[in-house]
Amino acid sequence: MNVIRIEEGREVRLFRNGRNQAVRIPVEFELPGNEAIMRKEGDRLIIEPKTKSGLLEWLATIEPWDEEFPDVDEGQLPLEDVDL
Repeated sequence: MNVIRIEEGREVRLFRNGRNQAVRIPVEFELPGNEAIMRKEGDRLIIEPKTKSGLLEWLATIEPWDEEFPDVDEGQLPLEDVDL
């Protein structure tokens, strides 16, 4: 049985698709969904799945707030009109 280790990589062929250079992605490297983000780092091309991020996903990534909020009594601060 021929097992390909993903960490070792795999040789692929590049081809032209109109004016674009393209590569077929082997099944063991397939990404979820139908959109991806591509960036270049030196001579490497990095392709990552495009993730849909909403408010809950973003909130899960931020650090907890450890500082105390100051006490603000209602009516203690003067309310001012703000020109937006």
